Amino acid sequence: MYAVVATGGKQYKVHEGQTLRVEKIPGEVGTAVTLDQVLLLADGEDVKVGQPTLPGVCVTGRIMEQGKAKKIIVFKYKRRKGYRKKQGHRQQYTALKIDKISEGSS
Repeated sequence: MYAVVATGGKQYKVHEGQTLRVEKIPGEVGTAVTLDQVLLLADGEDVKVGQPTLPGVCVTGRIMEQGKAKKIIVFKYKRRKGYRKKQGHRQQYTALKIDKISEGSS
């Protein structure tokens, strides 16, 4: 069984027991999180697609880690103009462990 959930402006295909990194969600490590924007739910041959989301379906998980990703360098440059700008960025993330995909009223 797997589901497609939307969080942080992105969509993720998740299944039970999976650990994934999503955009930062506020909360402490060990806190339970419910993702209720489920776009698709597939269980073997049975596939349910939301319009845009599926009512009564939710994905629950736990926060495993709050952190920052590796630094990326943003370098802007215009030739022959003497314009150079160097900037770094570290994106914050939340690592989630998916515990359960449940359908029915939540």
